[in-house]
Amino acid sequence: MTITKLHPSNDRVVISVNPKAGRRSARELVERLVGLLTGGGLSVELHEDLGEAASLANRWHAEGNLRALVGVGGDGTLAELVNRTNEGVPITVLACGTANLVAKHLGLCDRPERLCETIRAGTITQLDVGQVGGRMFLLVLGCGFDAVVVERLHAWRLARGGAHINYFSYLKPILESIRTYEYPAIQVECLDPPEGPPRDVPRSVTARWVFALNLPRYGWGLRLAPEAKAGDGLLDVYTFDRGSLWSGLRYVVAAQFGVHHHLPDCRLQRGRRFRITSEQPVAYQLDGDPGGMLPAEVELLPGRLTFVVPPSSEISGTR
Repeated sequence: MTITKLHPSNDRVVISVNPKAGRRSARELVERLVGLLTGGGLSVELHEDLGEAASLANRWHAEGNLRALVGVGGDGTLAELVNRTNEGVPITVLACGTANLVAKHLGLCDRPERLCETIRAGTITQLDVGQVGGRMFLLVLGCGFDAVVVERLHAWRLARGGAHINYFSYLKPILESIRTYEYPAIQVECLDPPEGPPRDVPRSVTARWVFALNLPRYGWGLRLAPEAKAGDGLLDVYTFDRGSLWSGLRYVVAAQFGVHHHLPDCRLQRGRRFRITSEQPVAYQLDGDPGGMLPAEVELLPGRLTFVVPPSSEISGTR
């Protein structure tokens, strides 16, 4: 993992505010951040429209002036900015979402003072991202039950004009999905495994739950893929064989205690490219947003994301 520094001439900052992200409004935090950045001699532009913010960041980056594109929101906001910006655009985040898993992994938080220090220091690193059908994801692709929950929550938010959400917002879509989901079989084929000795896992498996992870944590912070590193050039794909509510609860409890990899019906495949299919309609989600329906080809894009990280942090992409 390479750590480098932005040049002092990169003195412009774009802040993208998602007013509907996460659990509360971030207006006061954004105002403090803008004051701190401008007081430190940086030029700042604020946009509530993601497209406008990404477009300006792309232009300033091409001109050699951009210091950072700041996403104010959660993991979904961050993923949207990554998908709208050109390769090499330095991105960071003021964590105001629900889970903020990417921010926590990289040592970032919702304190404007700390983020201002991070931006001024200009320390950047390159992180891998996953991609499905041209859409990039930072954290996870999930197939099946969790994707149905995400779809229902997304529909609920749209019906309420993009309302703020918290962990309790997931309760109703989870209960609705429990009553109706049938756990169809999902086939996962590793098309590009890592080099080295063969692992004791077949290249093709059939399961009822599938998660392709780029970072270790998922959901509320569940350490589902403890060995996943966003700089190793590989995705960690966890599959669980049994399709029922009680099996799902068993998997969650085992993962919460970090022993799920010992279960005989849990498998880990690692690789750079996967094909995921099903003979029945199965949805998938990307970083907590609806992704589409299977089949899907998943690939890793090494070092695609340029991220502004705290100068005192470890080489976060390798943790």
